[in-house]
Amino acid sequence: MAYPMQLGFQDATSPIMEELLHFHDHTLMIVFLISSLVLYIISLMLTTKLTHTSTMDAQEVETVWTILPAIILILIALPSLRILYMMDEINNPSLTVKTMGHQWYWSYEYTDYEDLSFDSYMIPTSELKPGELRLLEVDNRVVLPMEMTIRMLVSSEDVLHSWAVPSLGLKTDAIPGRLNQTTLMSTRPGLYYGQ
Repeated sequence: MAYPMQLGFQDATSPIMEELLHFHDHTLMIVFLISSLVLYIISLMLTTKLTHTSTMDAQEVETVWTILPAIILILIALPSLRILYMMDEINNPSLTVKTMGHQWYWSYEYTDYEDLSFDSYMIPTSELKPGELRLLEVDNRVVLPMEMTIRMLVSSEDVLHSWAVPSLGLKTDAIPGRLNQTTLMSTRPGLYYGQ
């Protein structure tokens, strides 16, 4: 659950979100190093009066500043592609839940069981109890087992929706006439809010 004035991500609850957090830190470190180097070079150029003409025309310098960004992009792209493939992979799910977006509520159906479906409406602000969160509390929560692979089938009845649980690293679009799927696995018990 996010808290006010939070600058980072929510705590990771799934292996995918842990990987996303590591990738974020990896990329942020590369960006920080590049920014520091550029700031250092700019400050040197502004403060020194000396210019070395052979350095400005050197073929080696041009080769380095062409190859170095390519290597940096590869260092960012390879982990990114690995995580993308991990997120798209569906390994023999233990449970399938069909999620249908409606204009003001979500419908859930546990497809592995007969007649196990319900609607989930947001609780109006006037009916919230102390400690409950506005625009996040619902009357019927989805209950899922932990440490099991779960497939979520997400679609919509009327308009575009987005089914998201940030601590699990999930965000899937619900589009009318299209069935999207995503997998999730929670590594610890808890109450996870999404929108």
